[in-house]
Amino acid sequence: MDHPRPLIAIPARFSAAASALRYAAEVNARALVEAVWRAGGEPATIHPYAPDGSADPGPVASRLARFDGVLLPGGGDLSPGRYGATTLHGSLYDVDAEQDGFDLAVARHALAAGQPLLAICRGMQVVNVALGGTLRQHMRGWRREHRNLVHQVSVEPGTLLRRVTGADEITASCFHHQAIDRDGPGLKVSARAADGTREGLELPYGRGWFLAVQWHPEDTARQDPSQQALFDALVAAARRYR
Repeated sequence: MDHPRPLIAIPARFSAAASALRYAAEVNARALVEAVWRAGGEPATIHPYAPDGSADPGPVASRLARFDGVLLPGGGDLSPGRYGATTLHGSLYDVDAEQDGFDLAVARHALAAGQPLLAICRGMQVVNVALGGTLRQHMRGWRREHRNLVHQVSVEPGTLLRRVTGADEITASCFHHQAIDRDGPGLKVSARAADGTREGLELPYGRGWFLAVQWHPEDTARQDPSQQALFDALVAAARRYR
């Protein structure tokens, strides 16, 4: 008898429009969902509900209990108020209090419960903020913005990211104009770009399996085994967790 696929929760992203729908939508990237499916997981988009933008992990616990793993995907910018900033940079986009609250609550619950968690781009920034870190609102300077940029990322030896990908250097597809500023307590940098930008984080002493990358592995996962390996590892961890 075939074993059921591990169920992977992926919080939806609010979208003002989608080509196949007449109204505003809740979406996830097809490449992201397909990468989870190729890994043997059952991807499930979930509604990001956070009354009044609350980031309390309590209400999400029962919703996540049925899942074997969590994937926090990319998306718009986190509100700077979530990490104590009092001024807003003009480059901020798609900030949504409910999205922020839900993602932060999901990150806090998954990490506390030891539920396998893969965090991508915005997802990595969410985890950093959830653990008390901060962000740079905009990567200032000539050619510093990593938007629509493919570049090399150096993977630190002895890290989970190195073991998962089997690579000391990765070609990363990036789409972000923000970056980690101060690391959240307990987090370890597992990868960097040539300009020093943190491109990977992990939690060596966390309760469960956790990886975060600043780039978008789903963009090239179909062709690049080192990128698909991130989704394979998440699903494998989810199978063990179940």
